[in-house]
Amino acid sequence: MENFTTARDLNHTLGVWTDNSLQYKVISSVLLFVICVLGFVGNVMVILVVLTTKHMRTPTNCYLVSLAVADLMVLSAAGLPTITESIFGSWVFGHYGCLCITYFQYLGINASSCSITAFTIERYIAICHPIKAQFLCTLSRAKKIILCVWAFTSLYCVMWFYLSDIQELVYDNITIITCGYRVSRKFYLPIYFFDYGVFFVVPLMLSAVLYGLIARILFINPLPSDPKDKKKNGHNNHSNTKRTSCKNSRHSSSTATSRRQVTKMLAVVVFLFATLWMPYRTLVLVNSFLDRAYLDSWFLLFCRICIYLNSAINPVIYNAMSQKFRAAFRKICGCGRKGSDKPAAYSVALTYSAAKETSMVESTDPFTTELEELTATDDLLSDQKMMFPDPCVYEKENFSDA
Repeated sequence: MENFTTARDLNHTLGVWTDNSLQYKVISSVLLFVICVLGFVGNVMVILVVLTTKHMRTPTNCYLVSLAVADLMVLSAAGLPTITESIFGSWVFGHYGCLCITYFQYLGINASSCSITAFTIERYIAICHPIKAQFLCTLSRAKKIILCVWAFTSLYCVMWFYLSDIQELVYDNITIITCGYRVSRKFYLPIYFFDYGVFFVVPLMLSAVLYGLIARILFINPLPSDPKDKKKNGHNNHSNTKRTSCKNSRHSSSTATSRRQVTKMLAVVVFLFATLWMPYRTLVLVNSFLDRAYLDSWFLLFCRICIYLNSAINPVIYNAMSQKFRAAFRKICGCGRKGSDKPAAYSVALTYSAAKETSMVESTDPFTTELEELTATDDLLSDQKMMFPDPCVYEKENFSDA
């Protein structure tokens, strides 16, 4: 991560160097190692689940895969070097290690921010503009956007190859090697503030506005009824009208529930991104205006733990808030029930259409719902319906007769 000072900013006399305490080394190493291991396992599982499970290959899940890759990059390029720095108190990866690790740190950070922004915009279009979503929120378009995100961030972060370098800090009793920056603070600050605004402030402000608009649709305004259903109902008899009305009611209820569930999950991801990055971003911002930077070891450890926890916690959120991810995680771990791969009673395989590509983590738009993915339609189950009549219609007819 960013160093708060460079060798050129320090006084010539650095005094006596004191190593971190054994307590600090043990606590920091154990905490960072556990977080990194859990983050690696969780994010790899997210990638495997989406790549190996056909019905999980949706636009939103593609963005979540991009986010998982970025989180893996942060954990490997920032988390693991921090462990060695805590143990040895010095940089051990050499000059080229400093260049590459700094580059991949910023690449992972910026790519994760762009991935979060991308799925926020995608959610806004899918929920607030469902007609346009059929053409804009497709799987192929999501892949192109992700490719552009990584191409842009990869080119943008090339500058860190020229800004990074190892530094020798000469103390009275030892010389310490650190991975710092070539330029002085006054030249670095404009670059940092631009990076801070583009990849942190702007995405969070945009997310706040868009999720506000999404919430207005999902939690305030009722789901609009389908005009096609209204037109179709006008030509049906009384019994068919009741059956269609009941089916549409279940359809709308399932759609609303799944849309809210996915939106809540993604909103939690954005909220945690803002919350867990805030301590470190604030510390760097404050130190930029201080003559003597605040570099307390324990507070720095807290800030870094928040950052790495943000990269490790997303798979936990998916498992807790998404039934499909939870089932897929169990399947990939071999914990699923026997026969879980088999379709449920009266279920059939449905072909994904262009509209189907707009489905989200838990089918979230009016064009595809969880019911459509898991159960057959009335027409396909006409024979079974003769044996098992629609309970909703049956209850309504009894009520009317009474």
